[in-house]
Formats: sequence, C-alpha cells, structure tokens
Amino acid sequence: MPIQWFPGHMASARKKAAEAMAMTDVVIEVTDARLPEASSNPMIGELRRFRNRPCLKLLNKSDLADPEVTRAWMDFYNAQPGVRAVAISAKNPAEVARIPALCGQLAPHRDDGVKPLRMMIMGIPNVGKSTLMNALLKRKVAKVGDEPAVTKHQQTLDLGPGMTLTDTPGMMWPKIAHDADGYMLAASHAIGRNAVIDEEVAAFLGEILLARYPDRLSARYRLEAAALAAMDGPALIEAVGRRRGCLVKGGGLDLEKAALILLQEYRDGALGRISLETPATRACMIADAQAAAQAAQEEDAEPAQGEADEGGDGGNGGGDGD
Repeated sequence: MPIQWFPGHMASARKKAAEAMAMTDVVIEVTDARLPEASSNPMIGELRRFRNRPCLKLLNKSDLADPEVTRAWMDFYNAQPGVRAVAISAKNPAEVARIPALCGQLAPHRDDGVKPLRMMIMGIPNVGKSTLMNALLKRKVAKVGDEPAVTKHQQTLDLGPGMTLTDTPGMMWPKIAHDADGYMLAASHAIGRNAVIDEEVAAFLGEILLARYPDRLSARYRLEAAALAAMDGPALIEAVGRRRGCLVKGGGLDLEKAALILLQEYRDGALGRISLETPATRACMIADAQAAAQAAQEEDAEPAQGEADEGGDGGNGGGDGD
C-alpha cells in the first residue's frame, strides 16, 4: 500500500518558509543519514534554487548510519553546485558547533560586519531539527520528541553576534513519488503511525536488513545464517516474535508487537549502524521506476495504434469498393 502523509498545517508551513527564504542567506537542510535522499523534501530544493540560496546539507543521526554508505552520500552531495554536505549527530556539541562557520563559508558576502548571517533550518519531520536548534542556541527553544511533526510554528532567534537562525516546522510534500521512499520514511518514524500499517513497514525494513545486514539480525535475534537466508520480511517478523515471546491468548504470535520491536530496535540503533539506501540503490530504484513508466506508456499507446490501423484498413476497403 503506497504511503502518503501531508497534514494540513504543512501547506501553511510551506508558504511561510517560502516567504522566509527571501530573507535567508543559507539553508540548513537536515536529513536522516540513514536515508538521505528519501528524507530530502523536494520542495526545499525547489524553494532554495528559486532564490538561488546555498545549502548546508546535514546528514544527521550519522551515529546510527552505516559509515561507509554515509561517505558515499557525502561524495554524492558535495559534487552538487551550491551544496556542502556534512555528517553529524545533533547530540554531539562539538559537531554542532561547526555549523555557523560552515554557513559563513557558503555566504562569504555576509562577512562584512554590517549585515547578519541569516540561516534557516529546514527538513522533514523527526530528523532532529529541534535537537539541532537547541544545541546551536545552547538552550531549549524548540520542543523535542520522538514523534513526527512536533514543531508546528516558525520562529527566528539570534544565534550570536551577527547571526540569526530561523527554525521551521517539519514539512512533507503532497505526493511521495516512490513507494519505497514512503516505507523508508515510515520505518525511520518520519511519518505518523496513523498513516501506516506497522507490519507492512516492518516487512519492508526486514527485506532490506536480510539483503544487506543479515549479520546484525543474526547477532541481535540469535538466528542462524541459513535460516535467515530462507526468510523474507514477514518471516523475519515471525522469527522476531518467537524470539521475543510475542504471544496472544491461545499461543499465537502477536505480529503487530513483533513488528514494532523490529522497527523500534532499528530506530534506536540496537541493530547497529544501518543505512536503508545508498547512491547506487537510489539510482537503481529511479531507473526501474522510469523503465516501468516507459513500459506503461508504450502499453497504453498500443491499443490506440491498433485502432488507427483498423480505421485505415476500413477506409482503404471503402475506396476499393468505389
């Protein structure tokens, strides 16, 4: 089932962010290092490119992501014009402290001691914007919670001499183009639970873990490699349920509880440092989607061509009759 989630307040948040962009020097886009592209709102890119604003792209939660994959994403983003990518954990004060200087490098025209460097934090829900905001200001100014869409109002604060920082609510976009993106976002808790079926999301996550990180599953749930090799996502949920004693009355498995265990342990990093997408898997996903769309277009065009041929034959027959 495709996942879509666009609460009403996000349309208003987008409008306000577009207005604030006109008075911003550098956009700080916060993404989840475990799924940097899936967690990058395409509307943010559109807004900043329209205003020709540089972007400091923060791959947050890098302490939970596969370091080798994160390095590949850093190379991917740093090759893009107007973008500087940095992997951080918003919970690490030393890493957060570097951000104003990095923004200053992207807007050297503001290093004149006259006008302030104006920064704006943007990103989808639950990628750590509020934690980052509080760390930058060294005080609690934004509510933090392990639920998407905690921040609902935009605010601008003084960061220090000659610097201002605007915090924006987490924004999704109206239509998630790729189903896999919706599932990755749901697995990472960027989408509200009311929009998803936990067992389906956990099964999707399980397929990725079985394909790329079977050793983590083996270590965490004491499952044999041979058994894992024969499993798919739903079977993994069942195995987790049996290992963790997720039973309902009568002795059956509580699959919803087992699914939530798998999801939460991924989110908390209990399974180790895991990335759900790489630049290579992203490229393959987009190529497959484009090929499927092209095939569908060709299939739709075939009946129309056939009808045209039939019409032409009929016309020729009528001419011969005259």
